[in-house]
Amino acid sequence: MTEVNFDNISSYERYKLMASLIVPRPIALVTTVGANGVVNAAPFSMFNMIGEDPPILMISINRLQDGQLKDTAANILHNGEFVVHMSDEPIAQKMHACGHHFPADVSELSVVGFTAVPSRTVKPPRIAEAPIAFECVLHEKLETPSRYVFIGRIQWLTARDGLIDTKAWRVNLKDYRPVARFGASFYTRTDDRFAISDIDGEQAKNETVIDQI
Repeated sequence: MTEVNFDNISSYERYKLMASLIVPRPIALVTTVGANGVVNAAPFSMFNMIGEDPPILMISINRLQDGQLKDTAANILHNGEFVVHMSDEPIAQKMHACGHHFPADVSELSVVGFTAVPSRTVKPPRIAEAPIAFECVLHEKLETPSRYVFIGRIQWLTARDGLIDTKAWRVNLKDYRPVARFGASFYTRTDDRFAISDIDGEQAKNETVIDQI
């Protein structure tokens, strides 16, 4: 067995190990609005659901090498609002392109060709091409020397037509193919799926297609 004492390695070495081993990670494509009124969009894979009561999720955003804040972090601290989108295969390339460095007065949405649509409860717009959008307000934050961890409270959900049955509160997983972050520069698809269950095989097969939210 290979054993590593995390106290004896650098933060960069810890990052390389953690980011390549704790995988796959869902990707939050986050829109915010800066103090200058410019809409920013950026992907973050240190992201996940925390709980449903209250409905909260978290995004962890690292500082730049000079200690300055990324635009997304600065914008959330400024106005406490953001929209988290899930990325699927059709928008994966544009999502990745939003991660490139652009000046604060340039909107990634216009550069990569995403369509901004007004949100229902927050100022940052949602991305029309994304399958899922969670409108969030800042619920709580945690600051460390290397990053901010933002906990967002979900106020509104918008989903692509056909993905959600709001009577049974079920998601059509057959038509939902989010991408996830793997190690280094690799991404992974989510369309190779299997069920592990104690129930009979036919029901397990069905639940891989339509499952509860």
